[in-house]
Amino acid sequence: MGAGLGGLSAAIHLRLAGHPVTIFESNSQVGGRANRIEQDGFRFDTGPSLLNYPWVFEDLFRAAGRTMSDYVQLLPVDPSVEFRWPDGQCFQLSSDMKALLAECERVSPGSSPGLTSFFRDAAEKYRLSFDKLVTQNEDNPLRWILNLSAREMWSTGIWRSLDGELKRFFPSRYIREAFGSYGMYLGGSPFDLPGVFSILPYGELAFGLWLPKGGIYGLVQGIERLARELGVDILTSSRVLRIASEQGRAIGVELEMGGLQRFPIVVSNVDVPTTDRELLGKSSSPKMTPGVLTFYWGVRGKVENAGHHTIFLPNDFRAAFDDLCKNKRVPEGLPFYISIASETDPDLAPPGDSTLFALVPTPLLSELPELDVADIRRRVLRRIGLDESRIVVEHAWTPSDWRQQFGLFDGSAFGAAHILRQVGPFRSRNYSRDIRGLYYTGAGTTPGTGMPMVTLSGRMTAERIASHAV
Repeated sequence: MGAGLGGLSAAIHLRLAGHPVTIFESNSQVGGRANRIEQDGFRFDTGPSLLNYPWVFEDLFRAAGRTMSDYVQLLPVDPSVEFRWPDGQCFQLSSDMKALLAECERVSPGSSPGLTSFFRDAAEKYRLSFDKLVTQNEDNPLRWILNLSAREMWSTGIWRSLDGELKRFFPSRYIREAFGSYGMYLGGSPFDLPGVFSILPYGELAFGLWLPKGGIYGLVQGIERLARELGVDILTSSRVLRIASEQGRAIGVELEMGGLQRFPIVVSNVDVPTTDRELLGKSSSPKMTPGVLTFYWGVRGKVENAGHHTIFLPNDFRAAFDDLCKNKRVPEGLPFYISIASETDPDLAPPGDSTLFALVPTPLLSELPELDVADIRRRVLRRIGLDESRIVVEHAWTPSDWRQQFGLFDGSAFGAAHILRQVGPFRSRNYSRDIRGLYYTGAGTTPGTGMPMVTLSGRMTAERIASHAV
C-alpha cells in the first residue's frame, strides 16, 4: 500500500519470497516523495536530489538476480556539494581525497591530519552501524545494544553530540558546520544529535554522490520496472480509505473507488502516524523531522557560479537550529539548499536552460500553520543572486501540500526524527502490535529516513514477515 521506494522495495523482496503482491498507490505515478514534475521541457525531481550509498540499490537489484546498470545509469556528481556562508566563505566537498584535503587546507590550514583521522574514525562507525545495528530487526533494546562490544559501543561516539564529535577533528567552524548541517535531515540539531551520525558526511564522501540519468526519478522508474518484471501488480490512482481488520487481524484494504480488497498481509508505506490516524482511527505522535518549503524553477540560461548542489548556511549556525528545532519558527538566518540537476544531466531542461530546485526547512504544520511563502521566495532568490525575470516555470510546495500529496504526517518532510529514543528498537516497529498481519515500511519505521534507509526498510519488513510466518 503505497509505491514509494520503501513500498517498492518491500514488494520486490516479498515477490522474491514467493508472495503474490499488489500495490495500491493513491497518486497517478509511483515514487512517493521521490516524484517528478514535468512542464515545458523542464523535469524536476520533487524530493531527493542526489543518490548516496549506491551499494544499497545495487543490492536490491542483485537480490533479484539483476544488474542495476541494466536499469539505471548513474552519473557521478563531483565536486558533490558546496557550502556557502554570507561572509563569503565557501567549502566544496569531493570524493577525490586529494582534492578534499586541499580544500580543507584552504579553509583551515593544518586540517589535513584531522580529516584523515575523521575518515578513519567515521569508517569504523559506519561499519558498526550497518553491520550490527541499522539492518537488525531487533525489538529488545538490550540485545540490540549488546550486538556491540564495550569497545565498539564507546567508538560509536553516542556519548557526545555530533558537533562535539566533529570538534575532535576540526577546529574550523566552517568544516564543522558543513558536516553538522546533515543533522537537519535527521530532525535534530548537531548540538543535540549523537556523534554516531558523523557517518552521514562520511558516507557521502566515501561512496560518492550520484545522479541517475533522467534524475532521481530515473532510479524510481528502474525499480518500478524491476518490480513489474517480477510480477508485482502496481495499481496507481487507487487511494486506500481504510485498513480492514477482524478479531485483531488484518483482512485487507477498503479503496476509495469502492469495495474491500482482501489480503492476508497488509504493508503500509504511508507514514506510521498517518497510517494509524487516518487508516486505523488511532493516535500516535512520534517526534518528526522538520517540514520543507520547496520551489521548482525552470530558468532560462545557466545559473551563474552554481554547480549541481549548493547549501547556503547562515552566519549564526546555532541560532538557526534553535529557531527551527526549539523556537518553532523559520530561521532569521535562512538555511536552504539548491539543486541544479541539469548541470549533471542537461536533458532535464531545454537546451541551454536550467532546472533549479530549492528546499527551505520549516517548522511542522502544527507548529507554524502559515508561511510567508512570498517573503521566503524573495530571500532565497536574493541569496542565490537570481533575477526572477529568468524564471519561466514555477511550482511551490508548502508543508501542507506535502501532507496532502503524500500523507506526510504534520507536513514532516523526512519522517520520524532520529533522536536517541527513536532509533533501532526504540523507533516505531515495522509491524503492528495490535493487528496481526499489518506491517509498515518507509521513513517512519526502522531503520530511518533517506532513500537508502527506506529501501533497506523494505527488505527488513519482508524479513519480518518471513520471521512471523515461521
